[in-house]
Amino acid sequence: MNLFLIRHTSVAISPGICYGQSDVDVADTFKNEAQIIKNQISKINFDKLYSSPLLRCKKLSEYLFSSDIIYDDRLKELNFGEWELQEWDKINHPQIHRWMNDFVNTPCPNGESFIELHNRVNSFLLDIQSKHLENIVIITHGGVIRSFIAHIQNKDLKNAFKRDIKYGEIINIEF
Repeated sequence: MNLFLIRHTSVAISPGICYGQSDVDVADTFKNEAQIIKNQISKINFDKLYSSPLLRCKKLSEYLFSSDIIYDDRLKELNFGEWELQEWDKINHPQIHRWMNDFVNTPCPNGESFIELHNRVNSFLLDIQSKHLENIVIITHGGVIRSFIAHIQNKDLKNAFKRDIKYGEIINIEF
């Protein structure tokens, strides 16, 4: 099975803002970025199309594919709970240092840990594995893509964020 993991395009939010599951919109550059992605995947026949239901992914999936998109909550970005839409540098919560030192196991206040996100991704992978499909596109978020990569390449989750994933990047992984 070939997974084509596509990160959403640039977002309409200031740099340095925590926005995991907040439903932020896409940037003004959306059409240009989305067209580049469309050109890169235009010759591939996909068996199934999956997307996070968050607006930034939904807009991209609907731009790339007119129908048959399956929205799945398991593909949402990490839930940062009380830290959502705050400036990272101004988050003054007692748990921030603990989370920074062990984001894999430490949940954000009223949010989730990276292992919880990873468990969602693993559940999704088990479901699609049972379908015996050849080419699958998944439009999602940087954290979710890092989780996919860690699982498929059997890498330690604490190293997942060492890989940069750009807006609009397409990562093809055989699974």
